[in-house]
Amino acid sequence: MNAQLIRQFFSPRMLIAFLMGFACGMPLLLTSTLLQAWMTDQGVDLATIGLYSLVGLPYTVKFLWAPIFDRFTLPFLGRRRGWLLVVQLLLILALAGLGMTDPGQTPWLVALAALFVTLFSASQDIVVDAYRREDLTDNQLGLGSSLYVNGYRLGMLLAGSGGLILADHISFDRVYLLMAASLLLGVAVTLFCREPPLTRGTPRTFREAIVEPFIDYFSRDRALWLLLFILLYKIGDQMASTLTTPFYLSLGFSKTQIGTLAKLFGFWSTIVGGLLGGAILFRIGIVRSLWLFGILQAVGILSFMVLAFIGYSLPGLVVAIVVEQLTSGMGTSAYVAYMASLTNKRFTATQYALLSSCMGIPRVIVAAPAGWLADQVGWPLFFLGCAVAAVPGLLMLPLVARQYRQDTQ
Repeated sequence: MNAQLIRQFFSPRMLIAFLMGFACGMPLLLTSTLLQAWMTDQGVDLATIGLYSLVGLPYTVKFLWAPIFDRFTLPFLGRRRGWLLVVQLLLILALAGLGMTDPGQTPWLVALAALFVTLFSASQDIVVDAYRREDLTDNQLGLGSSLYVNGYRLGMLLAGSGGLILADHISFDRVYLLMAASLLLGVAVTLFCREPPLTRGTPRTFREAIVEPFIDYFSRDRALWLLLFILLYKIGDQMASTLTTPFYLSLGFSKTQIGTLAKLFGFWSTIVGGLLGGAILFRIGIVRSLWLFGILQAVGILSFMVLAFIGYSLPGLVVAIVVEQLTSGMGTSAYVAYMASLTNKRFTATQYALLSSCMGIPRVIVAAPAGWLADQVGWPLFFLGCAVAAVPGLLMLPLVARQYRQDTQ
């Protein structure tokens, strides 16, 4: 089994999953963290900067145009690679265009360019998710999903931390041009990877592409319960992660300490967690991994509660970051693999876009009241509540397991 795992890990399919993840992760922070830094540098007021978060809306409603990618096949490279090449080239042009705007003089033009970036970035996510589901076999999904997630995080690191570091030495417009050029790696992967085999029964009309994916999903047993599970499985982890920076600052840690330790230990812990999660997924399967990683995620959240009692302690901060990010990375691997397993290959793009949109809803919903709740009850009880919030998702796992076995028989 170990030799088989090593062969799978270093196979071309896994490399493609990793590189496609990198290409998808790159644009995300270029329209949030890095753009906010650029606007702040140009003297744009905080209220306006806050409104710019709305340009991320395409990521949450991408299922609305996902049927296009299931319905139509372009006359080159096949159904998945053809669309992927088109949206990647449009994304590169949009990023270059964003770099040519001026936040201080024409904020409306910046918003328009950023909206095009998120639109094409979300479209790339749709096609890559569909490609991964169709290219990998069921037993490869776990490992492939973990490598995709790790590539995604590496892309985010390059765009976020790397972009900010570069901006100290060169102008922001050049940073955006460099980031746009780095996405040519994704174009090269698209040109040289193989096209997944075309599934029988591919949608031939818009009704089949738009209506039938939802009919197909909701006609299965326990469809709404499975959606509820997707909403709940990582809600505790998402609640805790929304306020980590204010929590660290309240304990007396400096911004430099937080930035250095969180980026260094947090990033590598997540990477290791994703890789370890992928290896375990390959060995024990998706359902048992959801159990194991779900429990570990809840335990990882409690490390913040312990740090709240300890107070200012650099070793304590490192341990809390490592434990939480390690378990979160493992949980994300199983979570993404499970969502992919729910899709029908006839409608992969649309169904996966629907499920991944649902995945992002708790992050938006819990972010609003989390600060108020922490203010009312204090940090220890807040993080205990986050750990308890993971319990409903775990309680749904027996139902999820029964349905998974029924669907894969």
